[in-house]
Amino acid sequence: MLTHIRKIMSAGNGPQPASSNSGPALSIIVIVYDMPLQAERTLYSLTPEYQEGVSAGDYEVIVVENESANNLRREFIAQLPRNFSYHLRAEREPTPVHAINHGAGISRGRYLCIMIDGARMVTPGVVRNLLRGHRLHDQAVVTVPGYHIGDQLQQEAVNLGYGVEQDQALIESVCWPGNGYGLFDVACFSGSCAAGFFRPHSESNCISIPRDIWAALGGMDTRFNLRGGGLVNLDLYKRACEFDGAEHVVLLGEGTFHQFHGGVTTGGEARDVRAALIAEMTAQYERIRGEAYSAPGTSPVFLGELPWQVLRFVKDSAEPLIAERQPARDQGILASVAAQA
Repeated sequence: MLTHIRKIMSAGNGPQPASSNSGPALSIIVIVYDMPLQAERTLYSLTPEYQEGVSAGDYEVIVVENESANNLRREFIAQLPRNFSYHLRAEREPTPVHAINHGAGISRGRYLCIMIDGARMVTPGVVRNLLRGHRLHDQAVVTVPGYHIGDQLQQEAVNLGYGVEQDQALIESVCWPGNGYGLFDVACFSGSCAAGFFRPHSESNCISIPRDIWAALGGMDTRFNLRGGGLVNLDLYKRACEFDGAEHVVLLGEGTFHQFHGGVTTGGEARDVRAALIAEMTAQYERIRGEAYSAPGTSPVFLGELPWQVLRFVKDSAEPLIAERQPARDQGILASVAAQA
């Protein structure tokens, strides 16, 4: 069964070609701030050693760190693979927007993958399938669903004592990094993907965009200057997915996994403080865009292999839709029987 699903959903298993120029096809821009432990795991999950079916020549990883009291260790930076580059910035505003635009400006790939949060590990097929997604359509916007480590959203779990130690124990329990897809076993959908695979998502923390679309969008909007960038990642996701002619491709069998680190909206602060900040972010979005945020209603193409660990998320996503349609189906059957009586 799974083999059959894989064959249907795959777009070719060979390594993807590099871009027509001398650079890589894909540039992944990862933003880091005050999260060295979590960022080290994230960056390892992007290495050619961890990623399957690709080589260092297929992609580059641009690490942009906004300076803090807890920067990445020099020893770790020195050991990064040859397709990685590291850039430390002294940022004047509490937003990652400028760091992202800087990373995009120095990137070389035809496609730009934005990872606004350096605390999100990815599964081993992400790079290969991002490249596959772009092969499907020249205007493909390829996104990866998001998850939180733990059995509930971290902003809720933190109120029950969840923290870095519990997070690390769960990651170790699945023998990561040797078992990359084991992360699904100790995770739940993130808030932005809580409606499941088959309803609209509000953002992706691993979104890959053709360079011409990125240029047409003007990159990240620098008006989103609140701490953490406010709703800038949701804004990019919506504008990219709704771009005229864009084809939304979702990597069903891959994921980004948020590690607890006391982030702006995922824990580490009192509930009322977090609620006030989210309200401020929402208000800023409405001032900038002139309307409340709503998730883009795309009809995505689902691409990639389905590891068995993700099947429970497929089931949880499908069951509500089936339940909604069951009464209408039953009514149709009853009406047909009555007509034949």
